[in-house]
Amino acid sequence: EDHINMSSGQNLCRTIDESGNETIGLPKPAVQSTEASSSSEAAEKPKPGTVLKHQMDIKNVLSKETTNLLRKNKYPFVCKRHYEIKKGSKENKGQAAPPIVTATTPALPAKERKLIDFRDKVYIAPLTTVGNLPFRRIMKHYGADITCGEMALCEQLLKGQASEWALLKRHPSEDCFGVQIAAGHADQFTRLAEVLANEESIEVDFLDMNLGCPLDLVCNKGAGACLMLREKKLRASLEGMLKVLNCPVTVKMRTGWNDKEPIAHHLQRNIQKWNIDGVGAFMLHGRSRLQRYSRSANWDYITEVGCSQSSEFNNIPLIGNGDIFSYSDYEEKILKNVEKCGEDGGVNNLIPCAMLGRGALIKPWLPTEIKERRDWDISATERLDMLKDFTKFGLEQWGSDQQGVNRTRRFLLEWLSFLHRYVPVGMLEVVPQQMNQRPPNDLCGRSDLETIMLSKNCADWIKLSEMLLGKVPDDFQFEPKHKANSYK
Repeated sequence: EDHINMSSGQNLCRTIDESGNETIGLPKPAVQSTEASSSSEAAEKPKPGTVLKHQMDIKNVLSKETTNLLRKNKYPFVCKRHYEIKKGSKENKGQAAPPIVTATTPALPAKERKLIDFRDKVYIAPLTTVGNLPFRRIMKHYGADITCGEMALCEQLLKGQASEWALLKRHPSEDCFGVQIAAGHADQFTRLAEVLANEESIEVDFLDMNLGCPLDLVCNKGAGACLMLREKKLRASLEGMLKVLNCPVTVKMRTGWNDKEPIAHHLQRNIQKWNIDGVGAFMLHGRSRLQRYSRSANWDYITEVGCSQSSEFNNIPLIGNGDIFSYSDYEEKILKNVEKCGEDGGVNNLIPCAMLGRGALIKPWLPTEIKERRDWDISATERLDMLKDFTKFGLEQWGSDQQGVNRTRRFLLEWLSFLHRYVPVGMLEVVPQQMNQRPPNDLCGRSDLETIMLSKNCADWIKLSEMLLGKVPDDFQFEPKHKANSYK
């Protein structure tokens, strides 16, 4: 078809058929092409409830059948609840005790257990709220070797609560992945281990017991740091889980309840003496429960704990944690203390592993710095690209509808409440920056973008989010959950 511009201004069409006859007239309406394009668009547009490809790749999604059983309290647990065991013992008082299922009774036959080698690895510690799946994808991009999900509460997991099980989700890029759980009773740990072992869709390389959470809400239930003071329940928990799971269990703890009476060295030796097969590692945060995150981590005590295990039993690796914020910190606080711990020729179970917490939140490129042994003066543009990737991963994880956008924005803002603490290397008088050093107020960067990234004002963080996710409603407000009292 050839269009001919006539003097009338009409756009006519000359058509030649198979016989060679020429016809001139108005062009035919493009109804068919429109219908074809609309039908192709309809075919490409997913229907509501459709599971997209990137969502299908996500691992550790609990099946609907198991979720329903947990919610209806009909899951076929082998381990009895602690109050059921106490009730049975009272009823049978004075009689021959019948065999009962305790927290240490295995639910499944023993399987081959593969231990994790943390030596010379960069391990991203469990980080509440901000250590979500999109964030961990960013960390994998910057060179993290081992990742772990956010702390999940056994009590909520055993009720089949979807929001709690979402904390256990795993991205395919997380080739070595663990989950961290907290509970106050051995039966809760063991029952959850049964679910993880029975569920075919769940794949974890290690399970981390939380003995370090300082929050009152957790400690008041006998969980978190409070469990360090309850050795009988701790032993029953380890025995119960490791008779069920085919992956190792690691123990994350603090120095003690207060800094004046550290107990981690005693607790470590006791766990070693229990001789429970499958304890993969101890992870020691160099602060007490009452310190939370204030003051510097006590690396002298971590080194002392690293030399305190008995040579009569199997050695369990110890990973130190606290205030690693640069390669210099890694070299000074970990590598030198590992050498120091083995100088006297005694037992040395402190291993060179870069376990990163707040340092990874403030400087997500820290794994790259550690592996390349340098201080990276990353540009504001590169950091903005990182935030773009996080936004993309967030919309994939939580959805691109309004609810998904809102959730992505909230998590982005929570992360920005840490990211703004980073001062670019090119602006420092002394390199490297220390973890608890507070940047000056109203610090001006080397570009407008860098200046807004240095801002401590929530309104500026919201502006950054609007660059990536669009404008917020007029009544939108944000206040970060984490207000670290160490950052002063």
